Amino acid sequence: MFDASVPNLSELAVTIDDGCLKIPLQGKGTKYKIQLSVEKVTDDEETRPPSDHLAAAVSSPSVQRARFSNHVSLKSILCRPDGGAGLAGQRVRIFGWVRTGRLQGKGSFAFLEVNDGSCPAYLQVMVDASLTDLSKLIAKGTCVVVDGCLKLPPQGTKQKIELKVEEVVAVGTVDQVTYPFPKNKPSLEHLRKFLHLRARTNLMASVARIRNALAFATHSFFQSQSFLYVQTPIITTSDCEGAGEMFQVTTLISSTEKLERDLIENPPPTEADVEAARLVVKERGEAVAQLKASKEASKETITASVAELNDAKLSLSRTVEISRLKPGLPKKDGETDYSQDFFGRQAFLSVSGQLQLESYACALGSVYTFGPTFRAENSHTSRHLAEFWMVEPELALADLEEDMDCAEAYVRHMCTWLLDNCYDDLEVMAENVDYGCIDRLKLVASTPFVRITYTDAIELLKKAMAQRQKFENQVEWGIDLASEHERYLTEIVFQKPVIVYNYPKGIKAFYMRVNDDGKTVAAMDVLVPKVGELIGGSQREERYAVLMNRLEEMGLPVEPYEWYLDLRRHGTVKHSGFGLGFERMVLFATGMENIRDVIPFPRYPGRADL
Repeated sequence: MFDASVPNLSELAVTIDDGCLKIPLQGKGTKYKIQLSVEKVTDDEETRPPSDHLAAAVSSPSVQRARFSNHVSLKSILCRPDGGAGLAGQRVRIFGWVRTGRLQGKGSFAFLEVNDGSCPAYLQVMVDASLTDLSKLIAKGTCVVVDGCLKLPPQGTKQKIELKVEEVVAVGTVDQVTYPFPKNKPSLEHLRKFLHLRARTNLMASVARIRNALAFATHSFFQSQSFLYVQTPIITTSDCEGAGEMFQVTTLISSTEKLERDLIENPPPTEADVEAARLVVKERGEAVAQLKASKEASKETITASVAELNDAKLSLSRTVEISRLKPGLPKKDGETDYSQDFFGRQAFLSVSGQLQLESYACALGSVYTFGPTFRAENSHTSRHLAEFWMVEPELALADLEEDMDCAEAYVRHMCTWLLDNCYDDLEVMAENVDYGCIDRLKLVASTPFVRITYTDAIELLKKAMAQRQKFENQVEWGIDLASEHERYLTEIVFQKPVIVYNYPKGIKAFYMRVNDDGKTVAAMDVLVPKVGELIGGSQREERYAVLMNRLEEMGLPVEPYEWYLDLRRHGTVKHSGFGLGFERMVLFATGMENIRDVIPFPRYPGRADL
């Protein structure tokens, strides 16, 4: 609310410095719940029309300095619509690593292409020889921190802006003899040998930023749909998949090795040592008895003798205990005694947070988790890791149809997010890895997914075989679809993402809801081109009796799942969920062929570097 004393309100672009919030008078025509009474307005040029204010805002650019460190990111310079040209004349401090460097003018100055990891683009930096020893700057991999002035380059050059250095603040030199990345393009296999340095390459930096964007999109999607983020445990006593391919968590091996070393250095007491300790206890017991029977023994003497007897008993107990120590793992009834382990029972690295997450879905509504999972599968394929990340939502009161709706919306959201926020990195992938990756993302973002039953999918594959399509894996009802089957459906038959649902119960986990036909379960897989299966999910079995029967059918022990059965005993509710293999989503988005190249520090059989 402006006072009438403020002139030219219709043409004035203003800044409100001070004002007071007030409740407006109630009456006919009053539609606002609150109003601001302006007390102070400032503007440098009161007569400036609105169009001039807009032009002034556009023509008055300023660099965006990092809040917590004294520099300007290259992204804020180079990723502007004008490529940074509008910032000419601004003084900035930038840092980054030299990708290429060359001497010019007979060594009087040097051009450096510098990248700080904030975007794929480079800033051309010109350094005069009077400022520093240029030979220390031009080597690939050198880190530089420089102050300078942004200036427009000569016409006809590809750069929109460059930096004329005024001061070299710091230099992190490179040992050119041992630096593992030469000027030529290193192979991905070579980069895997240097996990601590490979993020400095163009390709791996773009993969890292795409991965970051997908993680952000994941949280933004589920948070926008009011899902609660829950951190499920990495160490578990439950096998979610029932496959048994789990890493065991134990301290028994290290404690056993320590014991064996101790037994070598300090041999355990012999039987003779134990008998000697028993004899001491007997003698001191007799001495106490004699003192108590004697009328001349003082109370202090008896107390001291009793103390000696107690010390002897304690010594005997320790001697007996140590004498029983044996090398090797502790045993009970011929099997390893895990009651002596750290957790008092067998424990494993989790293959999924789903079971634990269900307990929160059955209390707080829709929830999700996003974290590392582990599988001890001795596989060396380009599609398997021992440590990988999973996105796992659980939808309260949702059936399989709604579960599929959520999965489709989530995948499409991620694809749209990348296209809107990571296009420059996607262009790097299209140029260097997979020219079709951008078109593939656009297809998934804009096209409704096909939905077919498992039975119909098998019929389509059989029909293809009848038409001389060859598959390495057999096709018959009851098989688990192989990657070649999944890709055939998405890339050849439908040429778009496909959701296959209602799988045979014999190939699915115990927790999936059994359908009325008794042969299938309410399970679904989201299949996409290039990758195949991206998501696996199901409606969970909420019926106690049916769940108990499934555990028995699959030969799983009931005791570890008693807490899970409690969710059905006490206030059971219909719910569904799914899991997305995060690295597979990165593979799909980037077009990379090997899953080891889309996670910062891959773990697989024989390798756990860093």
